[in-house]
Amino acid sequence: MAQDRPESAAKDKHYDLVTVLYGSLKTVWKLETYKADARREGDDELAQFFEKLQEKSREVGDEAKRLLADRLKKEET
Repeated sequence: MAQDRPESAAKDKHYDLVTVLYGSLKTVWKLETYKADARREGDDELAQFFEKLQEKSREVGDEAKRLLADRLKKEET
C-alpha cells in the first residue's frame, strides 16, 4: 500500500511532474531504438506503431514541461 511507504523529502507535486517528464522523454528515446529495430527487420507496421507511441510520449512530455513551468513561475510571484 502507498501509505506504508516512507515519504521522500523531495516528494511533492513538482517532483511528480519532473518524474513524468523524465519518464516520457526516456520513453521517446527508447522508442527510437525500437523503431529502428523494426525498420531494420523490414516491419513498417511495427515501426509506425512505435512512432505513434513516440509522438504520444512527446505530447505528454510537452504538457508536463508546460505545467511545471507555469507552476514554478506562479511560485516566483
